[in-house]
Amino acid sequence: MARREWIVDRLLYDENRPIADIEEIRRFNAQRFEMEQLTGILYENFADKTAVGYLDTSDQSFWVRGHMPEFPLMPGVIMCESAAQLTSFFVNKYDLMQGCIIGLGGLESVRFRGIVRPGDRFVVQVKLVHSKKILITAEFIGLVGRSLVCEGVVKGIPIANKEPKEKQ
Repeated sequence: MARREWIVDRLLYDENRPIADIEEIRRFNAQRFEMEQLTGILYENFADKTAVGYLDTSDQSFWVRGHMPEFPLMPGVIMCESAAQLTSFFVNKYDLMQGCIIGLGGLESVRFRGIVRPGDRFVVQVKLVHSKKILITAEFIGLVGRSLVCEGVVKGIPIANKEPKEKQ
């Protein structure tokens, strides 16, 4: 994937006016505590299967202390996790996998083109390109300001029903 353009035109959303906050994200995503890699949702469009979300980073982000303490950088795997969580939010909100928790099924064509530092707002854009009951595929890009910092393809697979079964 050699994408240099945005998935969603930045004029379609306002980074200062989220349409969903962390509580709304929690309605659809299972991650909690340190593993929550979205702060808010800025845009979603079911017709073209696109969404934009963000993660506000700080010097208190869990990765800062240990990921190169003299020059803390958001690990690439966390950037990819943010894209996966935004994809999961969109898929769960529109029930595209019939009530399943979505797990990370794979990554393709991932490239890191910049850095994310404590205090940055990491904006993620996704577009679903394949949506079936057993596999979701989405292109993604990550931005800091107007700079492209990562891009790739994330794949999601159903791993469990949302409601845990009682032990017998």
